[in-house]
Amino acid sequence: MAISVDSSEESRKLSASQGYTYPLLSDPQAQVIRRYAVQHERAGENGQNIARPAEFLVDKSGTVRWVKLTGDLKIRARPEEVLSVIDRFSTAEMPAR
Repeated sequence: MAISVDSSEESRKLSASQGYTYPLLSDPQAQVIRRYAVQHERAGENGQNIARPAEFLVDKSGTVRWVKLTGDLKIRARPEEVLSVIDRFSTAEMPAR
């Protein structure tokens, strides 16, 4: 899933236009974004706060097992990197981060 400060309507439009098959959640008050410490102060249009690019892998118990953070909207974890981490979940007990 993805979370952004965009409204639910904006997220629905983006999801439809891009063909996303995963949920895009709306956090217009940035509560979740602040809780996970990924708020990017004044980085959005007109200086509003937005979510910093971040990826989290969370296990069944809700424990965050892996985090990828960046300050650049264009940089994301590569699929092979994420799949490699997931494989490690499957084959060994990974410590929480």
